[in-house]
Amino acid sequence: MIKRILFATDFSRWAQRAEDYACALACSWRASLTVLSVAEFQPGLNPDYPINQQYLTDLMNRASSQLVDLKGRAEQRGITVTTRMATGIPSEEVIAAARAEDSDLIVVGTRGKTGLAHVLLGSTAERVIRGAPCPVLAVRTDPADTEEGAVLSKPVTLERILVPVDFSDCSLDAVEYAVVVAQQAGASLMLLHVLEPVSYGLDFTLGQSKARRAEVEAWTKRLEELASSHQRPNMAVECRLRGGVPADSILDSAKTLPCDLIVMGTHGRRGISHALSGSVAEAVLRKALCPVVAVRSPKLGPDHR
Repeated sequence: MIKRILFATDFSRWAQRAEDYACALACSWRASLTVLSVAEFQPGLNPDYPINQQYLTDLMNRASSQLVDLKGRAEQRGITVTTRMATGIPSEEVIAAARAEDSDLIVVGTRGKTGLAHVLLGSTAERVIRGAPCPVLAVRTDPADTEEGAVLSKPVTLERILVPVDFSDCSLDAVEYAVVVAQQAGASLMLLHVLEPVSYGLDFTLGQSKARRAEVEAWTKRLEELASSHQRPNMAVECRLRGGVPADSILDSAKTLPCDLIVMGTHGRRGISHALSGSVAEAVLRKALCPVVAVRSPKLGPDHR
């Protein structure tokens, strides 16, 4: 059961939708909610410098007032709320707070940067995902969604959850975690396996050759067995096989099915390994229209399969 949720916020418009999800899940799951605000202060700066002291004081005062308001909104919904403030690098402080709180889920907002902006600025959400001791729910907000309160007018629903599966250990952990989320939310699961093309220049479909048909049949059987093994009386589990580029096929499936949430595993690679191999999870995170739960450390109970 997911009983301890950590919501990291900078109170920007990008965090508004993430607040909706953090509060809605805490309310419906009867989980406790810890709200963390980090005053960003880079290493190497002297905190005793008068101008830096004033900067930190202003940030902390503003955050303290906003935390009081958020706590009041959440408590009106019957949520048990704890607030925390920290100074430093946001991603590092979020990870430290999650360990200190023994959180089951971290909720963060993201604006889904792509291209040069992402290369130059990076993403706090992605840094948190790579080092978090528990799964991370990243809620993306587009600029258009923040106009005239559009974000707050959308209800939070979790009826169908998409789980991409490549049968690696991390993707199977994601399936196990998705089962927990689906049972708590009363949602159904859709397991998706993407069969990549033999040649990216020639074939983006599942193909019709005898060898390809045999491969499709083998993967379909394996996927159906996985779905069957996770069936529950109160939870429907479906499966689907697609051809194409993994990230693109996942994003298209989430949009066309449609799905309310994507739960997927990530290796949490860093450094040169991450630069060379990239991450399907991060590609999906940057472009998905629905929230994404990245599962690197699933925190499953001792009795899970």
